[in-house]
This record gives sequence, C-alpha cells and structure tokens, in this order.
Amino acid sequence: MADLVRIDTVLSSLLGQSSPGDITVTPERVAVTLGVLFVIIVGTHLLGRFRRHRAGEIAPLTNLAISTVIAALTASGAFTIIAVWGLSGALVDAYQSLDLGAQLPNVMLSIIILGGAYGLSDFIGQVLKTLASDQDAIGDHEQEVLYRSTQVGIYAVAILVVLGLFTDNVEGLFVGAGFLGLVVGMAARQTLGAVLAGFVIMFSRPFTVGDWIVVGENEGRVTEITIMNTRIRTFDGELVVIPNDTVSGTAVTNRTENGRLRIEVEVGVDYESDLESAAAVAQQAVERVDQVLDRPEPKVVHKRVGDSAIVLGVRFWIDNPSARRRWKTQTAVIEAVVSAFEAEEIKIPFPQRELMARAETGGFRLDERSPREADSRQQTAGADVSTDGGNE
Repeated sequence: MADLVRIDTVLSSLLGQSSPGDITVTPERVAVTLGVLFVIIVGTHLLGRFRRHRAGEIAPLTNLAISTVIAALTASGAFTIIAVWGLSGALVDAYQSLDLGAQLPNVMLSIIILGGAYGLSDFIGQVLKTLASDQDAIGDHEQEVLYRSTQVGIYAVAILVVLGLFTDNVEGLFVGAGFLGLVVGMAARQTLGAVLAGFVIMFSRPFTVGDWIVVGENEGRVTEITIMNTRIRTFDGELVVIPNDTVSGTAVTNRTENGRLRIEVEVGVDYESDLESAAAVAQQAVERVDQVLDRPEPKVVHKRVGDSAIVLGVRFWIDNPSARRRWKTQTAVIEAVVSAFEAEEIKIPFPQRELMARAETGGFRLDERSPREADSRQQTAGADVSTDGGNE
C-alpha cells in the first residue's frame, strides 16, 4: 500500500494535481484512463485470440504463462487507474479499518471449512457412484440429482458457518436470504417447475436412459436425463431437448419397459376370397419369420370392410424393441405374407370404383335454353304477374 501511495503522489505531481486525494476531472486523467483501458482490452483480446487459435498446440505451461500475463496486465492497469484518480489514500484507510490481522484466524478457518465441504461433497459423489454400480435401483439420473442436491446442501451449510464467523447478525442474513429466495422463486417459476419435475421423474422412474419413448409428437431414444430437461435422439438423428415439467405433464409412452412390443400390419383380400383360409395362410407366413416371437403367438383378425377389400390385421410380437428391429421385422412380415398370398393365389385387390348411370327423376333442373331466351321468358312472366295484379 505504501508503494501505491508513492506512485499516486508521483502521478499526481506529473498530472499537475495539488494532492493525491483531489478527485478532479481533468483531460490528463481522462486521457490516461482511456489509454490504460485501451491497452488492457487490446492486450487481453489479442492474447485470448492467440490462445483460441492455438488451442490444440499450446503447452500447459505456455497456457499458464498467458493467463499470468493477462492477470498482471489487468492488475497493473487497475492500480494505474487508482493512482491516477488519487484513490490510494481511500484504499489505505479501508485496509487499515478492516483490521485483517484480527480477521486472519477467521479467514483461515473459512478456507478450511470450504475445503472440507468440497472434500465431503466429492466423497459423497464417490459413494453414490459405488452404490449405483452395485444396484440397478439407482440410475444415472437419480445419481446426478442426489449428488447435486447433497452438494447444494453441504455448501449452503458451509457458507452459513463462514458468514457466522464474520458477523453476529445471522438472523438478518436468514431474513435477507428468505426474501431473496422469494423473489428468485417468483422470477423463475418455470425453471423451478422443471427442477421439481426432475425430482418427480427421479422417484417415479417412468423411463431411463436408453429407453424408446414417445412424448407428445417427439419419439426417440433417451440419451440423457438432467435435473432440468430430458434429451432424446429421434430416428431422424435429431436431438430434442424437452423440459421436465413438459414431460411430467404429458402422456409418455415407454415402448421398451416390458421388453417386447406388438406390431400390426394391415393387408386387404378380395371380397370373393375365403377369409378363414386367407387368415390361416397369413398366420402361417408370419410364424415362419425369425424375429417374430412364438409366445404370444401371432394373430390374424378381420378388421373392417374396406372400399375395395376385406382388411385383415396381422398382429405379432417382437422382443428387445427398437426402431430398427421394428421396421426390419415389419418388412420381413409384409414380404412373407405377400409371397404366401401369391403362392395360394389369394388376390390383394387394387383400389376399385364402380361407376353407374341413373335417370334424373326430380330435383333441381337447369334451363337448357340460351340466356337471352331465359331472360325474355322471365320478363314475360313478370309482365303477366303485373297484369294479373292490376286486374285484381
């Protein structure tokens, strides 16, 4: 601090000030301040740009040296500005009023407390990882939520203890923290809703990472579940991020929960075909497909009378459901059924329309005469009506 006061005195004399504490706006002070800020901004920008462009080539020691130069440049610029504006005396008075010698034990104890909180949170994280590796009940999402919640609780207690070392008005701190929490809660209702929904998903476990789910219009495989959102990878390769409050408020279909999935393929047969025989041929064809499960066994049902055919529903099951496995099995089933129908000469009809003519027996009829004749007839009918009215 004494060195800073001497620098302040020298700069004040160079800038023509009567005393270091004279806070008078002069062109010299403004020019020196702008020059120092320009040097700091340009220097840090150039060094940061050099670091970004050579990110994969810079050695760790070189990277540390660049950080040291940036810190030194910023600190020297700050001290220069303080000295130029004559603020060193105020800083010395503030430093002396702090009485850091008496506060040194509290500072050391605070460092120990915060370090212990960090070590305890890391230990708990390792314990959770060990439990998660031994048990299936704790997944990645549950592990992360428990770890973050425990970490926040440990740091909150540590910070309160540290604040208690430097002040006796702990009750006022609690009141201020409660008011601040109320304000933050009202300003971040949606975020807090997503966080609470993350806890709901953690305890209810409607799905886990790797499951094939459908959330509203989004369908894909779950890649990550965080405290804020759920991420799924669609079958088009797109990454969809869904807030947890949206997930908890929407119907979720989990297609991998039971380990098997039922698929239905519709096929139409001609009206003149033997429906029982066609259903039996289709069922035998499906049973010969390797990916189709024997239990539950495939079923063929009569679904509806279509415009051109009787529609049969071919239903079968697959295990370890995935999009690739579903489409592969469905393709194999369609090929097997079509081949079986061709071999048994069962017709799969094309869409057909039946056209017929009928005589016009009533209803609205258009006048076939020309528009001029129709207008003439209208005028004549109007004159007849007027004449009849006059006779009356």
